[in-house]
Amino acid sequence: MTVTQLKDTLGWKVFHMADPDRPVKGGYAGDLLSWVMGRAGQDCAWLTIMSNQNVAAVALMADVACVVLTEGVEPDADLLRRAEEKEVTLLGTGEDTYSAACRLGDCLK
Repeated sequence: MTVTQLKDTLGWKVFHMADPDRPVKGGYAGDLLSWVMGRAGQDCAWLTIMSNQNVAAVALMADVACVVLTEGVEPDADLLRRAEEKEVTLLGTGEDTYSAACRLGDCLK
């Protein structure tokens, strides 16, 4: 499934779409950035409530397909700017992290 297909299927909001055709091969939910760096899988959708510019750096280092801000969190201006500069796909949902993760898992089955 591609990032665009995932976004369309789950109805997630787009803050910045860098690579609409990138495959999404799994998911990871976490807010401790150092933990995410070492554990999020390549090409996964990373679900988080963190919204500062460090999220873009971690997304690049972990090589995730996209970042999904959950719980209705919106990116701060610095994160949005960094996501655009570094070509990090940034999505959002009003769902709580658990619900978004369950729906993501169902979608990727």
